[in-house]
Formats: sequence, structure tokens, C-alpha cells
Amino acid sequence: MKNYSAVIEKCKETGLYVGYIPGFPGAHSQGETVEELRQNLIEVVEMILEDGEPELESEFIGTQNLVLA
Repeated sequence: MKNYSAVIEKCKETGLYVGYIPGFPGAHSQGETVEELRQNLIEVVEMILEDGEPELESEFIGTQNLVLA
């Protein structure tokens, strides 16, 4: 079982949730809800993995909140 971290944003223009997996070529999708996006990302990753394990371009470390004075 593999775990991947996805970045999720909401597009102001379309209202759709957009997500991608950092460093994972081609692993991106969208959906009308976060759950739909999650399912779409799972499908995309499963399709990519059918061709073998891709070489990740980078490793997701985490996020940080920045506080500006």
C-alpha cells in the first residue's frame, strides 16, 4: 500500500477543487467536491501506476504557515 500527499485548492473562477500530487508527473485532477476530487486522483494514480512505478521528481515534505507583520 502506497501513501501520497495531495495539494488541494479551490478555483475561484470555476468553483472546482483542483488537486495534484507534488513531484508525481501527471498526477492531477479536479472535482466538484473534495470527495469527487479524491476519487478522481485515485483513478489517475492507478492508471499511471499501470505503466509501472514512476520516478518521482521530488519528495513532498509538508506545508508551512507564514505570518507577516
